[in-house]
Amino acid sequence: MDDVKTLDTETVFATLTPAEAVASLREALAGDFDPSDDIPRTISDISAGNMIFMPSEIGNWVGVKLAGVSVGNPERGLPRIMAQYLMYDSTTLELRTVIDGAALTTLRTSAVSLAAVEPALNRFTQPVNVVIFGAGPQGTGHADTIADVLNVELADLTFVVRSPNQVTADVHDRGRVLQAQTAEVDAALRVADIVVTATTASEPLFSADLVKPGAVVMACGSHDPHSRELPAELFTSAMVIVEDLSTVLREGGDVVLAIADGTLDAESLVTMKRFSNGEITAQADQTVIFKGSGMSREDLAVATRLVGKA
Repeated sequence: MDDVKTLDTETVFATLTPAEAVASLREALAGDFDPSDDIPRTISDISAGNMIFMPSEIGNWVGVKLAGVSVGNPERGLPRIMAQYLMYDSTTLELRTVIDGAALTTLRTSAVSLAAVEPALNRFTQPVNVVIFGAGPQGTGHADTIADVLNVELADLTFVVRSPNQVTADVHDRGRVLQAQTAEVDAALRVADIVVTATTASEPLFSADLVKPGAVVMACGSHDPHSRELPAELFTSAMVIVEDLSTVLREGGDVVLAIADGTLDAESLVTMKRFSNGEITAQADQTVIFKGSGMSREDLAVATRLVGKA
């Protein structure tokens, strides 16, 4: 084990910028990388929440993420997700690198969202308004990645949370914080160019009529087919981008439930590979929705770039 490299949280974020993580995914998507080729992850329920096993192989590397999701951890002052990422030589299967899995997940999740929708961000030529539901690692991660990737300035960045008094100083440093389910949130949504949902909600967080046509919406809060953050009506005339068709129909509650409600046709779903590569484009005034749940090859694509720079 003496020759095994360890990358802790600080090293992960110091080594790879959010924009570099996005670029690593878009470059991979431009080649033969396809999330649909992924090994399905295994999710097992346990008393504290669930354990997730996510293996994948790309080139010289085999990577495995072992993640534990403890629903009670936020009340304990601990992260909801605890994880380790193990990287092995693909030929010998010798362990080479251990990466802090929670940090990699934070970096990867927001990078996937932005890699999926980045072509649609070119529609914004003026400073944009951003509303993010959730102020945990994924909420702040999306804020940092949006700021790093956009070619225009942020006019306003708003975090929407259930308990503003529990929000940490680093969140306030990034933007303003509003109490959920208030008139202020509705007003912010009506002018939002970009909306992110990164919560544990199981029911829609807002009404569809609050989102203006042409907004870009990224939903990454769950991988549960019975939970949704977005209202079904939002899908009616939107272009809906997903990582992989079989995965989203198995795990993406926002999509699964919208299809069940009759507001979305499964045949209209667009994979992020096709959208990222420009095979399919959206009209400038068409709402674009990305529903992501995270896939193993995405972790490994970002981890490979990370290890190459560390």
